[in-house]
Amino acid sequence: MQVDVLEIHGPWDCGFVLDRHSTHSTLTGHDAHGHPTFETDYTEAGRALYQLKSHDDYGQVPALAKALYTHIIPRLPKIHVVVPMAPSKKRSRQPVSHVAAYLARMLKVPAQKKFLVKAAGSRSLKDLASREEKDAALAGRLSLAHDLDGGGPFNVLLVDDLYETGASLDAACQVLRECEKIQHIYVAALTWRRPR
Repeated sequence: MQVDVLEIHGPWDCGFVLDRHSTHSTLTGHDAHGHPTFETDYTEAGRALYQLKSHDDYGQVPALAKALYTHIIPRLPKIHVVVPMAPSKKRSRQPVSHVAAYLARMLKVPAQKKFLVKAAGSRSLKDLASREEKDAALAGRLSLAHDLDGGGPFNVLLVDDLYETGASLDAACQVLRECEKIQHIYVAALTWRRPR
């Protein structure tokens, strides 16, 4: 997979995103519910993520995980635990959890799929326009479901699908820092999209 890795900054120790989500997007109209529709030219990572999330194409998981392993992992210190971002939408299968689990297998470390959780009833961030609205929607909504096994200290890799304003990653890092066994938090996101 061809990527253009970007460094992202926040309350984590180091973070990167594989590539932009798309290169161009044109408004084509509105659907039956009044939502805008677009014609979008995706990057390779963006197309894979779109297929995974919008069309349940779980065949994209290996390519995305391998791209993280090849292009981001070499930029980071030793990772002890992989944690997927808490999902914002309830699904029978969570795309980012599958990518995180595949990556963890490649790294030969545990994936803590249900370590970071989001309270039920939380609003979807994609329906909110501003960073302030997203911060307010996330306030007090993320928590840790349990402690990490073992004594630590651990370097945790937090895996997210789409980096936009950074609100969810900021909130997740704040919660992860409450775990005394975590020494460093690193972030790997699949794609980046400019905030609307």
